[in-house]
Amino acid sequence: MTDFWLIILLAGGLTYAIRLSFIALHGRWQAPQWFVRALRYVPVAVLSAIILPELLVVDGQVLLSPINPRLLAGTAAILIAWRSRNVFLTIAGGMLFLYLFQFLLG
Repeated sequence: MTDFWLIILLAGGLTYAIRLSFIALHGRWQAPQWFVRALRYVPVAVLSAIILPELLVVDGQVLLSPINPRLLAGTAAILIAWRSRNVFLTIAGGMLFLYLFQFLLG
């Protein structure tokens, strides 16, 4: 049990140090241009890492078929986002399609 708390404290301390480093270095350090360009892709990468497993994994197994309601709703949400460029409409439409597909597919 002490290992668990040690890991939690170390993870928290490391997270705090990383965030503090950006605050402390603000204005004192100029990041290389390649680094600044790479930072633009971080939100997309993080969001993809969070969302894709939720869309593709059902009951611990990857399910790439038309009977996967999450995958169908995610595809619908992507199309809504692409056409509308509206975050709220994308969320609402994705939720609506998820409920619809879950109802239809069981």
